[in-house]
Amino acid sequence: MIKDLFLRGLGAGAVAGLLAGLFGFLVGEPFIDQAIAIEEAAAGAGHSHADELVSRGGQAFGLFLATTLYGLVVGGLFALAYAFVKGRFGPANEQALAVTLAAGGFLAVVLVPFLKYPGNPPAVGDPDTIGQRTVLYLVMLAIGLLALGAGAVIHRRFGWVAAVPAFLVIVGIAYAVLPGIQEVPPEFPAVLLWNFRVSSLGMQAVLWGVLGSVFALLSARQRVRV
Repeated sequence: MIKDLFLRGLGAGAVAGLLAGLFGFLVGEPFIDQAIAIEEAAAGAGHSHADELVSRGGQAFGLFLATTLYGLVVGGLFALAYAFVKGRFGPANEQALAVTLAAGGFLAVVLVPFLKYPGNPPAVGDPDTIGQRTVLYLVMLAIGLLALGAGAVIHRRFGWVAAVPAFLVIVGIAYAVLPGIQEVPPEFPAVLLWNFRVSSLGMQAVLWGVLGSVFALLSARQRVRV
């Protein structure tokens, strides 16, 4: 059973990764191009796309490759999480459980760390602090998962009335305790920054939404065959 769920997760993750990459290419790439243009202007007229080791076309291919691989990894982990929570937490219906788990994953893995440490486009951020920013982001991600798990346990015993406040309290304390990071230069266009961040969040929403939907669809087809 675990093998079937794992293969189902890989299939759903591959589809989700490809569609997330398509969304990123169509929606997010124009904002990245604008940010790169700002970076080149700041670096001086001598820098151009011709100086890059990887062309923009190669970077676009890399985007699809990266999102597909990411989808495969997330899909495999999603399947393992599904196998763990099935019969313990969440809806009894397999399709509803898949969609609910995907929504929870998006909330804990993406939205919780994003609201504290949103991504920045090229030309924004100090390279010397990338290690610190990565660690803080991963800590916030772990806290999101912890809050989601605590909320699930509390919901099983006391319902949503207790689970939602517990989740919010854990996340709220983390937001208050962990340091903030503000490295966006004042001259960087606010609209471009907003559009980039919204498109980044949208790409993740596509990935998790498609992952849960396709996994649920495959589960329904498997049940019909059985």
